[in-house]
Amino acid sequence: MTRKTLLAPLAGLCLLLGSAPLPALDTTRADVRAFVANLSARHGFDAVYLENVLAESRTQQKIIDALDRPAEKTKPWFEYRDIFITDKRIRAGQAFLDEHAASLDEVAQQTGVPAEIIAAIVGVETFYGRITGNFRVVDALVTQGFDYPSRAKFGRSQLEQFFLLVKEEGFEAGALTGSYAGAMGPPQFIPSSYRAYAVDGDGDGQRDLLGNWDDIIASVANYFVAHRWKAGEPVAFPAQVPDADEAPVTKRLKLSETVGSLQQRGISTDAELIDDTPAMLLRFEVADGDEYWLALHNFYVITRYNRSQMYALAVYQLASELAAAQAAPKVARSAP
Repeated sequence: MTRKTLLAPLAGLCLLLGSAPLPALDTTRADVRAFVANLSARHGFDAVYLENVLAESRTQQKIIDALDRPAEKTKPWFEYRDIFITDKRIRAGQAFLDEHAASLDEVAQQTGVPAEIIAAIVGVETFYGRITGNFRVVDALVTQGFDYPSRAKFGRSQLEQFFLLVKEEGFEAGALTGSYAGAMGPPQFIPSSYRAYAVDGDGDGQRDLLGNWDDIIASVANYFVAHRWKAGEPVAFPAQVPDADEAPVTKRLKLSETVGSLQQRGISTDAELIDDTPAMLLRFEVADGDEYWLALHNFYVITRYNRSQMYALAVYQLASELAAAQAAPKVARSAP
């Protein structure tokens, strides 16, 4: 057998192994045993139950691959925007707003979070509940917590929150599915957010973010209220920048400037804003250069849902499109 013919089957075997899921989590590992002992001691979990759930979990290479290349970090703004700001997603958003008008209007009046913002969140996250993810949540969190070092702290923290959530809500641990990051349901709440911000929107005594739209709508709004959404205030405006090289673009998502301090450096918008309004200047890559946005407090609140300025701008722009479409005459809205 020649070297070439010897390497061929070995290469095929390597490809096969590379595409296969890793073995079940080894519950005899020191870090896994410490995790189980910690949860048992702090929360009274049965160690055997925890070990059985973990022993049935699998690290998945697809999860690792997705974590390695999130769209917010691999795509320029103009490509990222084109994923979410489409005629199809806007039309689906109109249908969503119409279908859930009563719940959305009631929640908007109670919380000050506009219906179109709530719709845009679930529109960007899961296409209004159509794409919620098919990874087992326990697999996603085990992968991060024990086989993805840069997210180990997050993964184990969320795995702890997951077990608490399962206990509190009466879920079956192995049955819950979601995103590669472990987020669940149409609003894509991670376990800690589910426990902290989910509310019973229809008064049936349950907090169901997997299929109850009254609960989902109320919970998204509650998340925004908890992060200090300011009712009636704007989100962001396109900005004019005289000198791109000297533009005081925010490197971190922090309202470290004011409208006045930016104006003193030549940054302007078409909006009339009070000088001491907290603000940040953001730059986004478009096909023929860059565009700039003056982002305000409510923009920052959107980034608490997902720590990405592109995500927040996509939500805001989709919400703006939905609001404009809803304001259009019914005849125009129903035209093909």
